[in-house]
Amino acid sequence: MRSHVVRVLFILAVAWGGIAYAGANDLAPKLGLDLQGGISVILTAPEGTEADLLQAAADVMLRRIEGLGNVQEPEIAPFGERNILVQLPGVTNQEQALEVLGQTGQLTFRPVCEAETELTALFDDPGATYEEPCLATAPTLDAACTGVVPVMLSEGEQLQMSENGSDGLSLDDDVSGSSWLPEYDNEGIEIGRYLVGPAELLGTDVTGSTINVDPGGGFVVTLAFTPEGSENFALMTGKAACFSDSTHRRIAIVLDGEVLSSPGVTSEIVPGYFPDDPGRAGISGGCAVITMGGADRAAQQEAEDLSLILRYGSLPVELERSQLSKISATLGSDSLATGITAGAVGLALVAVALLLYYRSLGLVAIFGFTVFGSLLMLSYIFLGELNGLSLTLAGVTGIIVSIGITADSYIVYFERIKEELRKGRVMDDAVTVGFQRAFRTILTADSVSIMGAILLYTLAVGPVKGFALALGIATALDIVVARMYTRHAVAAVARGRMGDGGSFSIRGTSGVSK
Repeated sequence: MRSHVVRVLFILAVAWGGIAYAGANDLAPKLGLDLQGGISVILTAPEGTEADLLQAAADVMLRRIEGLGNVQEPEIAPFGERNILVQLPGVTNQEQALEVLGQTGQLTFRPVCEAETELTALFDDPGATYEEPCLATAPTLDAACTGVVPVMLSEGEQLQMSENGSDGLSLDDDVSGSSWLPEYDNEGIEIGRYLVGPAELLGTDVTGSTINVDPGGGFVVTLAFTPEGSENFALMTGKAACFSDSTHRRIAIVLDGEVLSSPGVTSEIVPGYFPDDPGRAGISGGCAVITMGGADRAAQQEAEDLSLILRYGSLPVELERSQLSKISATLGSDSLATGITAGAVGLALVAVALLLYYRSLGLVAIFGFTVFGSLLMLSYIFLGELNGLSLTLAGVTGIIVSIGITADSYIVYFERIKEELRKGRVMDDAVTVGFQRAFRTILTADSVSIMGAILLYTLAVGPVKGFALALGIATALDIVVARMYTRHAVAAVARGRMGDGGSFSIRGTSGVSK
């Protein structure tokens, strides 16, 4: 009997002690979107989009969202033939997250031909000259920028050009040609527009980007290029350095028809255009630094956003937002409270029923529920810290269902004991043989449930995965608890007063006298 008691005390110490430790260190399961609030978006690709493109787009968006740093365990994955499900629990800046998700155009680096930064229609001289030693080596300005002029309408003036919108901006951005493109501030207000030439560098040429603090104050964005991208960037910046004015020395970073930034090439850069030897001029070496203006929080945020886009580039397929759901933190907490209440009520009813029907064995089951629940919560805490597993409302539903599975395991074992006692076996034999036969049944039933949970998790998407995962974990723990706790707890009870004595005992429950 002593060995059974020691094993019971050990499993109780592990379960209850683990929960006590988690509580003392403020450890808790990570909560999903529907329990803590956040946003859920369904993005749809065009007909005929291949599955690998959808997966690639999902991977890019996941890296973008993780780069924001304020989203807890985002879930972004393809589902169906051409959809991507995005779930962002606990996101603190929903509009920023949606903006990052929506940036689907191709990331390009392009020469600036003209610029209007104060919206006054005052431009630098389009006939700006090259400095030496670029006269014999650099292409002409017209070769880079094809002379698309902005449409500046005065009151009563009619639009005469078809390739520009009524506001002077290009209707479509052709990366192989020239376009008038806008630049917006964080409030969505237009702060400038640029005539940019054909793309000379793509986002795929960028291998990485980081943000650092400038020793002189402010923030800088450092970016690295592929070998081919390094050569193209050297040629591009070498050409820009040939100009004498500030406008044409700028490089526009464009995404989805919008100028994100237009850093200038500093005067220290050697001018020149040498296709056979790009290292002779421009910014070479495979790296570049963009200095951001200001040292306040707004400048830091601007630098972080630019670095994020440069680091993860553009999506390989254009996606349309077909569904958007925003869940407040209050609604999420209400859902959690409702789920906990439902689980507590269900557990209490099961416990009372087991106690009334099985008496002393019912006490074993009640303590077993606390062991089961503690181990389940510890599993979610551990998996949450290990790989970001979050508990969702569907997961809570799976846990509630698992209460019935655990109760069934106790009932199977207890009925086996009663059956063995009616056959005339002594208490110890009835408990031992009863467990052996019951455990085979429990193992078979739980194995079927686990296989069903695995199949459901593999084929399902979204909330259904949370249900399947919770059900699978809980069912696996049911086997562990039956083997490590229930077997020894019943054996310990059977050898004491609650085994053979009185109506509350195991024998009293079976209705079989000695």
